[in-house]
Amino acid sequence: MANEETIPSLRYDENGLIPAIVQDDENGEILMMAYMNADSLRMTIETGKTHFWSRSRKKFWMKGETSGHVQEVRKILYDCDRDTLVIKVNQIGPGACHTGHRSCFFTTIDGVETSNAAFSANEAYKKLPVLEHLQTVIHDRRCNPKPDSYVAGLFAKGRETIYKKVGEEAVETVIAAASGERDATVRELADLMFHTLVLMEHEGIALQEVYDVLSGRTCSLKKKTE
Repeated sequence: MANEETIPSLRYDENGLIPAIVQDDENGEILMMAYMNADSLRMTIETGKTHFWSRSRKKFWMKGETSGHVQEVRKILYDCDRDTLVIKVNQIGPGACHTGHRSCFFTTIDGVETSNAAFSANEAYKKLPVLEHLQTVIHDRRCNPKPDSYVAGLFAKGRETIYKKVGEEAVETVIAAASGERDATVRELADLMFHTLVLMEHEGIALQEVYDVLSGRTCSLKKKTE
């Protein structure tokens, strides 16, 4: 496979992105499509596993980083116009699609599903820590909105509604705590944390970024007590 010195001059779009079609190297099945930039392509080449750029979260992500269904890269091709990539992979695990299907392309243009789910997405994600699981579910609701989804409704109403909701939950948490109602305070804290995750998804902030800040504060506190 190519190394950094042999990467050709590709034609990225105005946002520095290039579509990457992921294909099963063994049987040729199209598994998914996502976007790469120069850095995620470099990461893919260096690690041998597919890495992409999330346009909604504004961050890099590795396929399978939460589910374990990683993609081992066998070959990377580009088309004659140098503006599209095909990544041939060995798909680890039963599927590439977050819905549980083997491929993201399982519905015909008239809405007929051509295959059954290969695995339970809920089973894969429920093994995550609670906050990571919630963030994954919230991301799915944003990318795959359903009419009856509360979270999808928040995203549809826009940032002002999300900001207002976080503020309301913060006030309700303080009121519950001030009243001395412990159970109510716990419930309000849960609501506040949930809607904070919605805000983070809207702003493209990953939990790890918050963890990194908290980790730095932990180190600072430790030094002060030594």
